[in-house]
Amino acid sequence: MKLNPRYAILTAIAAVGLIVLTSTALFAAGPMPMGKEKSVTVKGEILDMACYLGHGAMGKKHQECALMCLKGGQPMGLRTADGKVYLLVASHKDAKPFDEAKNYAADQVEVTGPVFERSGISAIEVDAVKKM
Repeated sequence: MKLNPRYAILTAIAAVGLIVLTSTALFAAGPMPMGKEKSVTVKGEILDMACYLGHGAMGKKHQECALMCLKGGQPMGLRTADGKVYLLVASHKDAKPFDEAKNYAADQVEVTGPVFERSGISAIEVDAVKKM
């Protein structure tokens, strides 16, 4: 699938912005406490954050592109039915569930893991993922 050059540029800008924003917010606020977070299960659609933030792309019509972008290293998110978006991050102990989640781009899933919030960003550490 060919990307429109304009969207490719917007995607790249969105990806860099998300990485900078996430890194700045997480490091400026100090280290995240580890080990005390309660594990939760959240249902929603796996997003390619670069295309979602860059031009609102989501859903099955964007699935092929999202799969390509996630497997290429773009940030991944989860959008719930009420519109809340979580950044998905890999566990330091086991990245396999996070890597598996990349295969479910644009699909409805359940993600289980601790939720972290820092400087307006909510993230779920992916300990398990299950397609619905």
